Amino acid sequence: MDQTLASDPAAPLFALSLAPYLLFLWWAWRSKRFPPLALLGFALTLLFVAITIVAAVVAQVRYGAELANVDWLHGGAEAFLSISNLILLLGFGGEQLLRVNPESSQPTDDQSGLKS
Repeated sequence: MDQTLASDPAAPLFALSLAPYLLFLWWAWRSKRFPPLALLGFALTLLFVAITIVAAVVAQVRYGAELANVDWLHGGAEAFLSISNLILLLGFGGEQLLRVNPESSQPTDDQSGLKS
């Protein structure tokens, strides 16, 4: 492996940040306070991290460049972040945000914040 990957000063911080996230996932799963689809979204964020690490290594070894400079690898890795974010949104009731309801375009007196 190239020395630029091994000498990245942020690498230890990145590795350390995984521990609290894994602890959060463990707690969230056991607490049963989150919708199952939202938990899947949080877990898929770890898949995004794994794919990004692999993509960064491929970019460095194959192209001698950082991941951000290899568009197809970078875009592919970021697609997994978009997927996990979408699943999180849907898990927390985001399907209501995705529905188009033309009748609700005008706020009622209750929604406008005005008091009578």
